[in-house]
Amino acid sequence: MFRLDKLSRLVLLSLVVFSAQLTYAQSAQSTQGPKFPGIGRNATPTEVIAWDIDVRPDFKGLPSGSGSVAQGQIIWESKCASCHGVFGESNEIFTPIAGGTTADDIKTGRVASLADRKQPQRTTLMKVPTVSTLWDYIYRAMPWNAPRSLTPDDTYALVAFILSLGEIVPDDFVLSNANIAEVQKKMPNRNGMTRNHGFWSVNGKPDVNSQACMTNCVKFVQIGSTLPDFARDAHGNIAEQNRLYGPYRGSDSTKPPIAKLPGSTGEGLAHASETHAANTKGPAALFKNENCSACHAPNAKLVGPSIAAIAAKYQGQSGAQDKLMAKVKNGGSGVWGAIPMPPQSQLSDEDRKTLVAWVLSGGK
Repeated sequence: MFRLDKLSRLVLLSLVVFSAQLTYAQSAQSTQGPKFPGIGRNATPTEVIAWDIDVRPDFKGLPSGSGSVAQGQIIWESKCASCHGVFGESNEIFTPIAGGTTADDIKTGRVASLADRKQPQRTTLMKVPTVSTLWDYIYRAMPWNAPRSLTPDDTYALVAFILSLGEIVPDDFVLSNANIAEVQKKMPNRNGMTRNHGFWSVNGKPDVNSQACMTNCVKFVQIGSTLPDFARDAHGNIAEQNRLYGPYRGSDSTKPPIAKLPGSTGEGLAHASETHAANTKGPAALFKNENCSACHAPNAKLVGPSIAAIAAKYQGQSGAQDKLMAKVKNGGSGVWGAIPMPPQSQLSDEDRKTLVAWVLSGGK
């Protein structure tokens, strides 16, 4: 009898809790007017604001604020120059920000060098048609190791500095939400954007043409990339030059294409599979996943010193482990040149210890 009473009380308590939850949910739905009664609730205004952070070409969504070219230069040199160069010229990894535009481009709104096949690079200011795109991308995604850390005023200042590099605004300019629409009228490629395609309008012509596939789609198309034999090693070993983002790395261009080796199923797919399998665990994977490889290559100088150079410099030095762990956490410059290393404070002490020990071993 005691066991039955206890069970009854538990059942009754469960029913009371469930009834209270249901009443609360229905009350919330009735006050917010759900489209599908009994399923979820409408997002609150605060929740919408947290997600609705994009800035449109008509500047809807742009927060108030301002920033000068001089302020932008200070922020740029401390947070951006290590990857994008002091003057926006960038480095071996990232493409240039400024260059390739002229005073005539600012007048016409069409960058003439985009049609010149001799133009060696396509810089950001050559391509981007709207200044809102520049502002929005920097605010949401930069710097790469600490996205969303910039304030609106920081972002205005950085955009002003970038525009000054392209001589779109003068060196004493102050960019703000009040004058950014006037700056848009000076963007070198503002008339270079087309809306006559399916991405912009469902009635437009698609950017690509393809056939729909519903079954056996793996056999329908194979995606890969190849290099002509004569060009494979024209610029050194590609595998040692590009970033380690994602599962794909550049092919070892000092060797024959994998597609030509016995038992190969294709260069791009086979190489991607081998590389991905080799980089899914251990300190090498941590080095890759934390984007250390964007600045440090195994045996060649990129933005910073190579792994081999670091190992050689600190070989046999007492306290090297603790010294480099502090450098990774706090950042710094001067040991290997003027370009600063940004702080990697997001790493745990254990991960920093693992990374530094692996680098000091020469990546072994």
